[in-house]
Amino acid sequence: MSFLIRVQLPDSPGTLGAVATALGMVGADILSLDVVERGSGVAIDDLVVELPSGRLPDALITAAESVEGVEVDAVRPYAGVLDTHRELELVEEIAGQPAAGLEILVEGVPKIVRAGWSLVVRRQSDGSVKRLASSGAAPEAPIAELPWLPLERATVLDSEESWIPSTWQELGTELAATPLGKPDRALLVGRPGGPMFRAAEVARLAHLAGIVAVVLDG
Repeated sequence: MSFLIRVQLPDSPGTLGAVATALGMVGADILSLDVVERGSGVAIDDLVVELPSGRLPDALITAAESVEGVEVDAVRPYAGVLDTHRELELVEEIAGQPAAGLEILVEGVPKIVRAGWSLVVRRQSDGSVKRLASSGAAPEAPIAELPWLPLERATVLDSEESWIPSTWQELGTELAATPLGKPDRALLVGRPGGPMFRAAEVARLAHLAGIVAVVLDG
């Protein structure tokens, strides 16, 4: 079974290699690696690893944190490998089928930012919320209001606010949103169980939404 493990580690030569060695000692096979964020001597990396049958994911945490200075942010099941070229492929697909652009966007975004689901929402003139598109894994719980719309820039949302459906809160869903061409239309992304969205991930989301908005509205 494959897992996505997010680690914080000192941004120094040899540390990542030591983590890889430690993971290998518990039978984990690293399938892919993506650098999420770097700065102030610290790196945030996502690794997709495969564990042999019968091994518990807790072994990944113990192994990684056996390396000095390493902390595990989260471990969760993950299908597939990380692919940093997916943004380009997604934009090309949307450009080729603009009539289905929003549906293609919400299905593709979770794979790019390693989230559980995404929605495109719009705040109507009367304050009500309209879903314009939902990914297949998106929760069906109705959203009565979106007090953060209109939205001027991409941001991480407070996962404890009153507008958030209780089922989302129960799952510990981390949320991020970015305008999609217009302040009253947004791409909302959920990551049940975490980890929290990093600044670099939010910037990546904003950049993608900006390109897609031009393609759809151009």
